[in-house]
Amino acid sequence: METVKGFKDKTGKEAEKAAFIREIAKQTFERYNFQEIETPIIEYEEFVKSGGDENDEAISEIFKLKDKGERNLALRYEFTFQLKRIAENQKLPFKRFQIGAVFRDEPVKGNRLRQFTQCDIDVVGAKIKDQAELLSAVNDILNALKINSTIYVNNRKLLNEILDEAKIKNKIEAIRELDKLDKLPEKEVKENLKKIGAEKMLEIVKQPETNFKKYSGYAEIEELKEYAKYYGVEIVFQPTLARGLSYYTGNVFEIKSDIKETICGGGTYLINENEASGISFSIERLMAVSNIIIDIEKILIVSLNEDKKAIEISKQLRKQGKNASVFFGKPSKALEYANTYGIKKVIFVGKKEVEEKKFKIKNMLTGKEITITVQKNKKIKLE
Repeated sequence: METVKGFKDKTGKEAEKAAFIREIAKQTFERYNFQEIETPIIEYEEFVKSGGDENDEAISEIFKLKDKGERNLALRYEFTFQLKRIAENQKLPFKRFQIGAVFRDEPVKGNRLRQFTQCDIDVVGAKIKDQAELLSAVNDILNALKINSTIYVNNRKLLNEILDEAKIKNKIEAIRELDKLDKLPEKEVKENLKKIGAEKMLEIVKQPETNFKKYSGYAEIEELKEYAKYYGVEIVFQPTLARGLSYYTGNVFEIKSDIKETICGGGTYLINENEASGISFSIERLMAVSNIIIDIEKILIVSLNEDKKAIEISKQLRKQGKNASVFFGKPSKALEYANTYGIKKVIFVGKKEVEEKKFKIKNMLTGKEITITVQKNKKIKLE
């Protein structure tokens, strides 16, 4: 049975890697005292659409459905619109993170899926100092996953100042076109800007960084740079960065991997008239760029008609924090099972072993066998 187009199962090593990255993210967010929240996957369609304007691509890609009462519902496509509801009753600043499935009813191209696991970290009632902390938390996650990256920052107020200086009327469209510079050739972007009378904008954003000090929006970038340094985080000013979404109000961030692929994004926006800042990324995107190898030591205890003792040993190992299970069957089948599921160590438990309290342990990678001693209530040494 095939999955629906744009959806996929995760099994084996892929599932392990996804779970590992998710746990790294969760632990990191908690170390920064962010509170985890959960929200419904299904909401009223009208509420889901309140998360952005009609021109936002994500709004047009909402998965819609009806319940038996013919109510218009939708699957969540992100978490920010739900944060509005939760933040209403929270004391500010409210620091939260959320990890879960989101859905987009979009054409399936390349590696893009219609369901992915999104990670959000936000501060409602945020100051620029909080933005530096957000970037530090995400930077810690990327470092833990051995992902080399660069953090780019710009400011929507600064962009608006440039748009006013250039006397550009169609501001939102101009920002959207500017945001395509890392995806399309500059010549094409220039032509698109020319069509809406905004070609001068490209000249302004290509100036040296020192020329931007005259804009008040740049002061927010300078403050963020200063506080980011306190966390040991380096950020790079990129005046062409726009982050297409129209709800951003101040600093915007984008984090790119070594291969210049965007892996995280976010910025400053308003929630219930309070300034908020947040960053999002997907587990699947980090899986694609992280070369980290998940090496979980698994142990298989093979019972050779000594089920009680085999179960006792498995319990002892689990108390030691090891991953262990019992196999009830022929040794040949046990070894085949271990190879199939990447179990590196196999312990054989037979009558002779139980009597002598000495057990063979086989390393499935090297084929080497050693004998270990197992005594009740004593730590089992596997080496």
